[in-house]
Amino acid sequence: MVKVYKPGKVAIVLQGRQAGKKVVVIKQVDDGTKERPYPHALVAGIERYPRKVTKRMGAKKLARRSKVKPFIKVVNYSHLFPTRYSVELEGLKGILSSDSFKEPTHREDSKKQIKKLLEDRYTNGKNKWFFQPLRF
Repeated sequence: MVKVYKPGKVAIVLQGRQAGKKVVVIKQVDDGTKERPYPHALVAGIERYPRKVTKRMGAKKLARRSKVKPFIKVVNYSHLFPTRYSVELEGLKGILSSDSFKEPTHREDSKKQIKKLLEDRYTNGKNKWFFQPLRF
């Protein structure tokens, strides 16, 4: 079978609380593990997208509207929809691992680092399509 979910691949979550949100695959587990005996992927996505900004807005308002709320999750392959797009993840690879989900403090630290990386990427203007919510 062809490996569809490679690290850096952008997908859309189909089920659950984050249904319809874009995610980036960080790590894929095609065979499953002992506690999760199904093929799944470790993903990081955007729970709350940045809001629209205009030229007239001041720096304070612009900074507030450019905030991103990320989430990290382990998602079953059957609940993901792959896209043709991919995102370079130089910084994301080292941040997230399967150990991040065992301890809540590790999870929060990982989310903060992902938030920082995503906001930097947004303010630099890279991958603009990734920071816009799906319209359907």
